[in-house]
Amino acid sequence: MILCVPVLEDGVVDPRWGRADRIAVAEVHDGAITSWQEIEVSWSRLHDEGSPARHHARVARFLKDHHVETVVANHVGEGMVRMVNTMGLTLRLDALGDARAAVLSASNN
Repeated sequence: MILCVPVLEDGVVDPRWGRADRIAVAEVHDGAITSWQEIEVSWSRLHDEGSPARHHARVARFLKDHHVETVVANHVGEGMVRMVNTMGLTLRLDALGDARAAVLSASNN
């Protein structure tokens, strides 16, 4: 299973999904993280460049390009919820604390 989570430099969940600067993409198999890649996305800077639809398309492209199945986040806006649902992805909200622990918890639900 491939999950992603916005992550701060200290390894905790970034509470900002659409304005995150870094996204971790993790593969989880049999209850263990087998791959963890942190990718600089600069969404805090890019968020207000263009329309909301353009930003959602940017996020959707990232999710598709990385074969993400589950988005783990603290909070996302209504438009992003619709987009994630339209893509057929699972959305796990209210993630806090250690990003790796949040991914493992989401993978067990």
